[in-house]
Amino acid sequence: MSETRPWLVVGLGNPGAQYADTRHNVGHMTVDVLAARCGAHLTSHKSGTHVADVRLGVLPGGVPGPRVVLAVSDGYMNITGGPVSRLMTFLGVDAEHLLVLHDELDLPAHELRLKRGGGEGGHNGLKSISQSIGTKDYHRLRIGIGRPPGRQDPADYVLARITAKDRPEVDVTVEQAADVVEDVVLRGFSQAQMSLHTA
Repeated sequence: MSETRPWLVVGLGNPGAQYADTRHNVGHMTVDVLAARCGAHLTSHKSGTHVADVRLGVLPGGVPGPRVVLAVSDGYMNITGGPVSRLMTFLGVDAEHLLVLHDELDLPAHELRLKRGGGEGGHNGLKSISQSIGTKDYHRLRIGIGRPPGRQDPADYVLARITAKDRPEVDVTVEQAADVVEDVVLRGFSQAQMSLHTA
């Protein structure tokens, strides 16, 4: 992987304290964990994002892992695409090197799945990215949050604060999601996908 072609890892979520601890923001949370592992802080970028340019993971012999740009959008979930597209252009990154981390209603809570391309499953963040970059053929890490209980509206469910009871398990899931991102970057998407889905 060349120095000029890093992985771009985008965590989906909404900005602001009122959304910080909601299920919809597990992508954001994962990026925060990855940045913390590298001792990095996300800083404002002219694309309309906050980014951290890091080396992720450790290669054999203790060599720092590949260059990765971690990013979250400054705007709301449904307009994520514009900032992501501008950041990709700035970095010279194509869809082959884009990994989007997002909450997934159609997976049981705390289940993780890697996926390339395909539909967006009604996820407004993914729809916005697909439209803005002109393709659905990018990589995603789907972080399961399960379906809302009873007749609760899915929109209310994803934007509800994570309860104190659920928090420890969510924290573990986010750490595991960060591990998967490191695996993708270090070993490649196909190898990481095979390991995750056969674990």
